[in-house]
Amino acid sequence: MTQPLIAGIPTDRLTAFASREARRYAQSRPIAAAALAQGAGAFLNGVPMHWMRDWPMPHLPLVAKAKGARLTDIDGYGIDDFCLGDTGSMFGHSPEPVAKAIRQQARRGLTYMLPTQTALEAGRLLTARFGPLKWQIATTATDANRFALRVARAVTGRPKVLVFNGCYHGTLDDTMVELVDGVPANRRGLVGQVQDLTRAATVAEFNDLAGIEALLQQGDVAAILTEPVMTNSCMVLPDPGFHDGLRALCTQYGAVLIIDETHTISTALGGYTRAHGLSPDMFVVGKCVAGGLPTAVWGMTDAMAARFNAYDATRPPGHSGMGTTLSANPLQFACLVATLSEVMTPEAYAQMEVGAARLAAGLSAVIEKHKAPWHVVRVGARVEFICAPGPLRNGTHAAAAHQPQVEAAVHTALLNRGCLIAPFHNMMLISPATKTRQIDRLIAAFDEVLATLFT
Repeated sequence: MTQPLIAGIPTDRLTAFASREARRYAQSRPIAAAALAQGAGAFLNGVPMHWMRDWPMPHLPLVAKAKGARLTDIDGYGIDDFCLGDTGSMFGHSPEPVAKAIRQQARRGLTYMLPTQTALEAGRLLTARFGPLKWQIATTATDANRFALRVARAVTGRPKVLVFNGCYHGTLDDTMVELVDGVPANRRGLVGQVQDLTRAATVAEFNDLAGIEALLQQGDVAAILTEPVMTNSCMVLPDPGFHDGLRALCTQYGAVLIIDETHTISTALGGYTRAHGLSPDMFVVGKCVAGGLPTAVWGMTDAMAARFNAYDATRPPGHSGMGTTLSANPLQFACLVATLSEVMTPEAYAQMEVGAARLAAGLSAVIEKHKAPWHVVRVGARVEFICAPGPLRNGTHAAAAHQPQVEAAVHTALLNRGCLIAPFHNMMLISPATKTRQIDRLIAAFDEVLATLFT
């Protein structure tokens, strides 16, 4: 009898491998295990953020410190960090200009609901980096996307946002929809969701311009919210001409085009939008934009700003439903200026590009060597191995390619070999601080893991 396969791996072999790697991890980190047993009881299910339970290891490591592209845990292990806070620390942990800015601003106050000269400099630098937009500051990309959608609905008078099946734009309710048998529905697994989200959202497949046009023709779509490349669920690249078609359809049907670059800021200086000459009406980026301090920015074209200001002049007085008290605080602006002027530089991106190309080539060579039915995708400094043949074209393909059992075993095995990659998917980032020897160690660890799984 032929043994069943998962992503090309015999099931029994995968199960035995996962068990060995889990035991190895648990035995190697007794200090973290004891500390968690003693101190985690104050948290719901033992973790300060619920999704931390989704890391695949038997228990979490506890980080003692991080610098550059290295973590050290309390059991004394040095770890090459390719997760980098899932892009939050894409330029490395605690870049010195950002750490210096934090120290200096801390002596002058952390929040006071008023702007500073540094805020004005941040606005100038945002325009220089991302283009001539009218900027606003938020704390997370979730907030920034939420605020951008409010503006889009205000200026169009329409209720719906169009998103792509399998997308991720933070914890914004409006985007938590998916296609089920071709019909928009609330995403499965949402906690405490009582509203029918499809009343304010609709869903198409990425790269399907005909399907998008059919939805826009209904006349109720205020905005299309999209990443330039689908991430967070196996990377899906745009077809040639897809973004040009998307821009043309939004113009034709009067929908606002919002591009969320929170992950694809890895592409190049200015993100995918600037590198590929895209022309959104609104632009969002978060995570690493202030060097790891919680910050997001959202901007709009002059034309969109004029439309919003005309709307704003006529609305009744009262709460806008936009903005949070701690957003646009002086600490954010200090870190924005430090990052945009001294960290997010052409030289940094050039170094990241070289390292990511080396990593992608090395992983691809390992996959070919072991004849694994997998493939590698890269967008600038962001690299991902996908445990299925490629290329993928949409969220349905990405969902089918996702192999949680394989990924969990591989992630734990890589960590046992000193390499941390992002949970939930197989994403790796190269920072300006990442060394060639770290990249080569990850390739060697990946080779060792695949040798065990496929031979």
